[in-house]
Amino acid sequence: MKKIISKTNLLKCALAVASLGTVLLSDAASIQKVGPGEGTVSIIAWPGYIERGASDKAYDWVTQFEKSSSCKVVVKTANTSDEMVSLMNQGNYDLVTASGDASLRLIRGKKVQEINTALIPSFSKIDKHFADAAWNTVDGKHFGVPYQWGPNVLMYNTKIFKVAPTSWSVVFEAGSLPDGKPNKGRVQAYDGAIYIADAALYLMSKRPELGIKDPYELNEIQYKAVLDLLRAQRPLVARFWHDANVQVQDFTNEGIVASGAWPFQVNTLKGNKQAIASTIPKEGATGWADTTMMHADAKHPSCAYQWMEWSLNTKVQGDLAAWFGSVPVVPAACTKNALLGATGCADNGIANVDKIHFWRTPETQCKTQGTCVPYSRWTTDYIAIIGGR
Repeated sequence: MKKIISKTNLLKCALAVASLGTVLLSDAASIQKVGPGEGTVSIIAWPGYIERGASDKAYDWVTQFEKSSSCKVVVKTANTSDEMVSLMNQGNYDLVTASGDASLRLIRGKKVQEINTALIPSFSKIDKHFADAAWNTVDGKHFGVPYQWGPNVLMYNTKIFKVAPTSWSVVFEAGSLPDGKPNKGRVQAYDGAIYIADAALYLMSKRPELGIKDPYELNEIQYKAVLDLLRAQRPLVARFWHDANVQVQDFTNEGIVASGAWPFQVNTLKGNKQAIASTIPKEGATGWADTTMMHADAKHPSCAYQWMEWSLNTKVQGDLAAWFGSVPVVPAACTKNALLGATGCADNGIANVDKIHFWRTPETQCKTQGTCVPYSRWTTDYIAIIGGR
């Protein structure tokens, strides 16, 4: 089902890249034109986010960019948001595909720069949910270009669950699964402090008396209740996962039957003929909306701007969504993409956009109740929980 890009479209892409002008090496607000590339662009990305056909020749959105821009794409994969923040702090990279639990930390830490959206013609095509989102826009300033989004689904083994589970309780609370056996040792949890929000979301429905209005905004009482839930969950968890490919192996060979996951793992397992499906339970779900952000001291700003424009190309957006199981931030990418297919965006959850509580970094000052527990404590406490404390 490989789709061949026409020469006409390639020429249009090349001209769009070339028409951006010359670069001024100063802060983003003063950059008025972007011109010939510096020869390379280094990007920190989630696994599977930047493909050049090595895994499957049909999925390649790097080769043509390199030909059109003369910017060689160098990728450093990262498995967690914390790893991305750490790498950006080192200062050796131009761009990062940051999720919401990293983006605000990078903005507050002044590790990324404001983006001049006038230099990105396709910015106007971005879905309104993400163009001015709370995790990438501060005081009206844009600190990146949205890339893809998706829900954190409940993935399950259909041999165990003949009917889709309706609640996250199957991973949060001790009990028997439909096969009559306990869930202990057969479920997983995410290896990242942002998973506290998943537990908070579950308690929003389970214990409404707590008054949780936003899973990223917790007062001390609410936070304690969430930690108590996670500590009770700890003995059930066979692995705290962060590597998507390892989770795929765990569902294939290690008897894991239920866990929060990304559509990427669901699609991979289905492609491997495994008995796997996914659902968004009645409590809703958290999710990720990733933003391509530019380092404050990027060494290759021209190539970086050219990549950000290229990343919004409808074919790139559609092909990536088909590969990763995500949803494009450019809605037009959902139509006429051979790899994504007619129902690809629907299958990947585009209709659920208003049900998803997208990752963002918890802050001390919050809208729902004034003062909340900051992310620094989330990190410390979650590490302790993983360690059994």
